[in-house]
Formats: sequence, structure tokens, C-alpha cells
Amino acid sequence: MAKGYWIAVYKAVSDPEALKRYAALATPALQAGGARFLARGTAAKAYEGGVQQRVVLIEFESVEAAVRTYEGAAYQAALAVLKGAADRDLRIVEGV
Repeated sequence: MAKGYWIAVYKAVSDPEALKRYAALATPALQAGGARFLARGTAAKAYEGGVQQRVVLIEFESVEAAVRTYEGAAYQAALAVLKGAADRDLRIVEGV
């Protein structure tokens, strides 16, 4: 079974304190879903319309595990804290 990868690219963060509160809730929710953080932080470089903002890359055992974690109550509670505090693009992709 192919791994699942969760890629979150932040376009803008308007409330850094809310982002910190989100991270405090999201990290244990993601880890409970089997998440393995591969990269997180401000982009080293941004090209082709990208912005030099926060990026998070997380590995899961499968796409299904990533989706299940995203849709789970614990992560949704964390996500509610982030609402309105950041503009981001989150995608889940299957590994090759």
C-alpha cells in the first residue's frame, strides 16, 4: 500500500497566536493518526508564484489514514482554532 502525504502550504498567516494554539492541538491529533513530520517551517525558497511562507509535509501509512486523521474529531477541533487565522492550501497525495 502506498504512503499518503499531507502537504499544507500557507499563503498568509494573519494571527500567529492562533497558529500556535492550532499547532498545540493539531500535533497530538496528527500523531495519534500515525503522522510522521518530514518538513515544517518557512519555505527556504519560493518559485513560480509561491510565497515564502510556512509549509508542512507529513507522511502517513496510507492516503486513507491521512484522510481519516483530517476528518477526525481531534483534528477538526484544532482546525476550528485556525479558522480565519491563516490562508492555506492543504492537499493529500498518494506516494509513488
